[in-house]
Amino acid sequence: MRKTTLPRRWLCMGILSVVLTVALLVPSLQLPLTLEATPRAQPVLLQQAVANPQSRVQVIVQKWAKDQSLEQLVAKLGGTVTLDLHIINAFAAELPASAVSKLATARGVRWVSLDAVLGDSAGPVDDRSQIDSPISTTNLRSVYTRAIGATQLWSETPSMQGQGIGVAVVDSGVTKHDDLRQTTDSKSGFRISAWQSYYQRCAANQCLYDGAVDMFGHGTHVAGIIGGNGARSYGAYVGVAPRVNIIGVKVSDDNGAGRTSTVVAGLQWVYENRNRYNIRVVNLSLNGSIPESYNTSPLDAALEILWFNRIVVVVSAGNSGSASLYPPANDPFVITVGAIDDRGTVEPNDDILARFSAYGTIGQGLTKPDLVAPGTNIISLLASGSSLAQKHPDHSVSGFFGSNQYFRMSGTSMASAVVAGAVALLLQEEPTLTPDQVKYRLMATARPIPGNGAGAGALNIYAAVRASTAASANSGLVPSRLLWSGVNPIHWNNTNWNSVNWDSVNWDSVNWDSVNWDSVNWDSVYWGD
Repeated sequence: MRKTTLPRRWLCMGILSVVLTVALLVPSLQLPLTLEATPRAQPVLLQQAVANPQSRVQVIVQKWAKDQSLEQLVAKLGGTVTLDLHIINAFAAELPASAVSKLATARGVRWVSLDAVLGDSAGPVDDRSQIDSPISTTNLRSVYTRAIGATQLWSETPSMQGQGIGVAVVDSGVTKHDDLRQTTDSKSGFRISAWQSYYQRCAANQCLYDGAVDMFGHGTHVAGIIGGNGARSYGAYVGVAPRVNIIGVKVSDDNGAGRTSTVVAGLQWVYENRNRYNIRVVNLSLNGSIPESYNTSPLDAALEILWFNRIVVVVSAGNSGSASLYPPANDPFVITVGAIDDRGTVEPNDDILARFSAYGTIGQGLTKPDLVAPGTNIISLLASGSSLAQKHPDHSVSGFFGSNQYFRMSGTSMASAVVAGAVALLLQEEPTLTPDQVKYRLMATARPIPGNGAGAGALNIYAAVRASTAASANSGLVPSRLLWSGVNPIHWNNTNWNSVNWDSVNWDSVNWDSVNWDSVNWDSVYWGD
């Protein structure tokens, strides 16, 4: 008699059904009935509140429960809720600084963070991307796609250019540009699948949320590195995945300034629309302005939720050199990218770590970045009329017809975009890869770079695509404490049932057929939002 074997996913679903039945018999987690003796808040926020009690501050409040009691408390304290951030069970608010301590000791508060500004008007939203001294741009051609092996992939497999993969650019917006069309024909449609904005632009007594307007210029430049097709340069300036679909998510204003809350809101939108636009990759060429542990950073928590829902998250390391890494570069799960200077040559022997590329330790014995990619003198799309172009006219490219559509910049912002485009190529070739498998593949095939701060080495997407390993990175890592549903994370083998928040488990997000059960670290898995 033949033995009948059920698929693992049905076996696991059966186990989970038993788990759910047991959970129903266990009392729900009870919140404390009294105020906490110690404020559950970011120290820098408490210091600011004490130093300037008459001011108003922007905060992000993360909650234990899903009711509206804390929102009501904020109103009673003279504050206003500004954004719903349910992806991390939180909200953003503005309130008097004198009320911060009372809010931070209220029943049901998990953590209160300063809604920190990301970057400033002196440079792009993330890392004040370096803009070096002018160089001759007449007939200058980019070499980064050749340096990472992308052009070799296109040559051997012309159809491998990112088709069908959605990459969300969470940045200052993405302007319509001919290089982001379906083909090099200026009459074809755009490959920008969607725009979303969390900043208003006001003109003529009318205010609009328009993600298709990038008056800063950073997001458009990043989008071109990821997926520009070189239409306006006759193929001189082509992105890494020139047929990928771009999703523009505007989270900063016309000066490149944004807040943590708007970035989290943007990531929330990405999460909710991931299936609609097949968003498999998110690029964040941005960094926080103050140090914070990934265990308490709302931005890191939101990114991990995307990661655990099969979206590869690529972030810039920052431009601070050997110094502390700020969120989101300090999250252990995501792919953090530093920059190398390729000296304008395809040859790898002269590559060095860019002088500004940030690196350092993040705890748990881990260092960042995970790998590096070309990030100096990168030529990509120019957002017409943008403030970056106006401040640095000498970085506009000239020398042939159509070349005034491009701009030259340096920074880990650019390096992050290079890797994001490369991930799109890899996922087009192997769409079932998980984020952990993608990260492992990129790091395992990276080309060694001498010195500190280069992580696993320089990106080699040709080697990554041609490799066959299915191993996973991030084994043994523990998710952000803000994702824990109780005192401890979920332990499936020795579960603390009182700590399991079943309402937060996103069963539909789990692709059971693609789960490598032998490699799953059950002690660190968080299922959904």
